[in-house]
Amino acid sequence: MTLVLAAHGTRDARGEAVLRDLAEAVRARRPGHRVHLAHLEISRPLLSSALPGLPGPVTIVPLLLAGGYHAHVDLPEIVSRTRPDARLARPLGPHPLLSRALARRLTEAGLRPDDAVVLAGAGSSDPAALADVRAQARLLSVRLGRPVTAAFAASGTPALPREWGRRTALASYLLAPGFFHTRFQHSGAALVSAPIGADPSLAALIWRRFDDVQRARKCQPTHHHDRMTSTRPAG
Repeated sequence: MTLVLAAHGTRDARGEAVLRDLAEAVRARRPGHRVHLAHLEISRPLLSSALPGLPGPVTIVPLLLAGGYHAHVDLPEIVSRTRPDARLARPLGPHPLLSRALARRLTEAGLRPDDAVVLAGAGSSDPAALADVRAQARLLSVRLGRPVTAAFAASGTPALPREWGRRTALASYLLAPGFFHTRFQHSGAALVSAPIGADPSLAALIWRRFDDVQRARKCQPTHHHDRMTSTRPAG
């Protein structure tokens, strides 16, 4: 079995280092599996270059917190073109394990009992992706036992406000530092949590997405004339 972690890619060296740490954390949970990190763009290795040479069977878990163009168009196109026998898992969020990681980062940042909490996402032009982030805000609200709203740095409403009416904590709904986390840090919020990073809960979630694909594979009948597996997201 080969697990491929498909990240977006970043120009920020700190972000690349965090993703490498995450890959190590994932690898450490199941030493018997091959784990490879690749990127859709910018960073190396590129997914399109790495996939053809990897031993199979291959399962790809997108390191994407929500749906959108990269999850539903860009990534499936790369897979169908370069490794059509690979299986593609669904994006990471929304999920309660992400709420656990987000709550841990807020606590580390100094969250107070009376702070308002905003789940800060990058944003997307895809309404379904925005809905995923809002769903994650609801899960985080359950985890924290207080209201949590979602807001976005780029496309999407509501946008991050320029002024805060009360002390507010931003939960950074990002995997790694980079452009958007810097924007969060300059938003004027009282505190901004670190990105999720190589959190144990995130590593566990990645393997859960991997296992979902394997269960779906076992439930699918095999035909001698059809040995190609679907690249449609599982779950």
